[in-house]
Amino acid sequence: MRIAIIGGGPAGLYFSLLMKRADESHIVDVFERNRPDDTFGWGVVFSDQTLGNLAAADPKTHQRIVDEFIHWDDIDIHFRGQVMRSGGHGFCGIARKKLLNILQERARELGVGLQFQREIAEDENLAKTYDVVIVADGSNSVIRRQHAADFQTQLDERRCRYVWLGTRHLFDAFTFVFEETPAGWFQVHAYRFDKDTSTVIVECREETWKKAGLDGKTVAETVAFCEDLFGRYIGGAELLSNASHLSSPWIKFIRVSNATWHRGNTVLLGDSAHTAHFSIGSGTKLAMEDAIVLSRALDEAPSIERAFEIYEDERRTEVLKLQSAARNSMEWFEHVSRYTTLDPTQFAYSLLTRSQRFGHENLRLRDADFVRGVEAWIANVSSNGAPKRETKAKPAPPMFTPFTLRDLELRNRVVVSPMAMYTAIDGTPGDFYLVHLGARAQGGAGLVFTEMTNVADEARISPGCAGMYKEEHVEAWTRIVDFVHRYTPAKIALQLGHAGPKGSTQLGWEESDEPLESGNWPLIAPSAMRSGPNNQLPKEMTRADMNVVRDQFVRATEMGEACGFDMVELHCAHGYLFSSFITPLSNRRTDEYGGSLENRMRYPLEVFRAMRAAWPTHKPMSVRISATDWVPGGIAPEDSVEVARMFKAAGADLIDVSAGQTSRLAQPVYGRMFQTPFSDRIRNEVGIATMAVGNIFEPDHVNSIIAAGRADLCALARPHLADPYWTLHAAAALGYSDQQWPVQYLQGKSQLERTLARAAAPVGPI
Repeated sequence: MRIAIIGGGPAGLYFSLLMKRADESHIVDVFERNRPDDTFGWGVVFSDQTLGNLAAADPKTHQRIVDEFIHWDDIDIHFRGQVMRSGGHGFCGIARKKLLNILQERARELGVGLQFQREIAEDENLAKTYDVVIVADGSNSVIRRQHAADFQTQLDERRCRYVWLGTRHLFDAFTFVFEETPAGWFQVHAYRFDKDTSTVIVECREETWKKAGLDGKTVAETVAFCEDLFGRYIGGAELLSNASHLSSPWIKFIRVSNATWHRGNTVLLGDSAHTAHFSIGSGTKLAMEDAIVLSRALDEAPSIERAFEIYEDERRTEVLKLQSAARNSMEWFEHVSRYTTLDPTQFAYSLLTRSQRFGHENLRLRDADFVRGVEAWIANVSSNGAPKRETKAKPAPPMFTPFTLRDLELRNRVVVSPMAMYTAIDGTPGDFYLVHLGARAQGGAGLVFTEMTNVADEARISPGCAGMYKEEHVEAWTRIVDFVHRYTPAKIALQLGHAGPKGSTQLGWEESDEPLESGNWPLIAPSAMRSGPNNQLPKEMTRADMNVVRDQFVRATEMGEACGFDMVELHCAHGYLFSSFITPLSNRRTDEYGGSLENRMRYPLEVFRAMRAAWPTHKPMSVRISATDWVPGGIAPEDSVEVARMFKAAGADLIDVSAGQTSRLAQPVYGRMFQTPFSDRIRNEVGIATMAVGNIFEPDHVNSIIAAGRADLCALARPHLADPYWTLHAAAALGYSDQQWPVQYLQGKSQLERTLARAAAPVGPI
């Protein structure tokens, strides 16, 4: 096989030697536009896991790399005059030039043709001459740019500027430094990568860079600025630059993604195919692991086309996972000012868990003392920041710390999310709801929500939805509330809503979101727009309609107080009535209730204020919102910040941060805790308590979200459907026995704890 490789970075070089190692008869040529010793950047970071992959692919290369490694376990975080250290992270670094030299030498040994200072401006001739053309010329790939339409390339230029420097100061840990200046925050990512050199990456937002007067500064002027700002962290040593040939050393990170990685006999590899932000040190890892998979596929597959398909299938999921983690990490640094109001302990925890790749218990495995300190800090701080009485007892896991909203104190941070059961009779919750909500309140959650409870019969999603508009509803709900208060320590919240354009549909287990086969009732909405192609056309609301609906919500709120609910929430998410006012996708009004976000918010805020006036001042109120529509032209995360800010000003105590379900055109990006970043942003930019929802299903998720300050409460839906006692089982699994079980079930608690203890005990000889 004749193989041409465009680009002599780690991806291209490693692939070249793997192909020659697999079959020495392959003709492999690498074309690199730079000299052999010419490279941008200083050090490269690997994790212990990556090293195992390299060892299996080519032991000789692996050993040469390992012999040059500088290892460290610790991460130091310098913030507001404090240094927080966390250990056990298992990193290693190597000089980028040394890595390239090792790969070049190994490639030569195996007979790879290396041609330096050879610029390949187009690939057509190579594609005719060689069987396979590998495009590995980096994030700014010339070849990929020529065929961007074929690859369906997406380039995302990010918000920060950074400069990559070196220093003779030797850091003994991976070091993060945060410094506030009149222009804004600057941060440093620094680590040692050989016996006498460290890399120092200085980063800041674009507007900070401009305010600091760095736009247009030369390399020498940039170095002088960074030495002045960070000199004390590098022991007065000089900062070094290898970018003297550039007019400005400051660059922007570009996030590269491609819908397909191959065309004809040409295939993308490494940064040409995808990039991941340097803050998680994954770029070189991704590139070299790409090379491993592609070389194996070409060696084993029956055809080149099939090899490319295998390569993409195997790598795409892993790349997407790492790109997602890298995006979370990148956005944390892009918005570092969002977190600078956090206590240094929580700031450090937030930094360490920013990518969501690992959580609380994984961090405990790395550094139990650090996690114990975080837990002690959270346990000693109440919801309003007042110190709590210190005890010598083991601190509670973050999920089991109390939380207060107005006069409402919750025993823990776990919430049973609102879940439609479609089992009410004419809006009346019967025995099923008593058992359903009662069991989950007994199960240990701090707060239990009703399903979206509708304020009128025509406000229901389906005929089976619960309501709060008849006296028998008050009696039925009072029975449930009384059970929760009498038999459990949980609190119970009433979520009030109006289906709007998504009403008069079938039960959830039938044709969800589709209209009833018969007996449909008329719908209202901000604009006469169907929620789906088969749904009926709603009437555009008049001012008189708005008055009626507002008064229905006030009446339902007063009924909720009569029932004894501890909290009430207004549902403004998921495409229901108020959500359809907020999003421009469904609000096409031209009066004062349409157009700008302020106008679209006018009516939801009016209703909320009326409810707040009817609800006791000592009891909290929350609002559920969709933080993004996941549709171009719809609500975006920055809009949701303003939405939350307006509700806070109107008296909301907590924002229940959901997302999507406002349009059938939505393209959500799923994953673990996939909606938590929206909660994080609102909480830390608006300064209001938030509740995170969305694929939170493990105790570790809850602990890491609460400990990092990404939310104050975590709502779980499906896990509570599978296990009403999810919270009590989580406490037992974590060895935390202070959660209150029903006294009738204490024998079960004892047996569960014994069973878990036996499972965790080491197995001795038989």
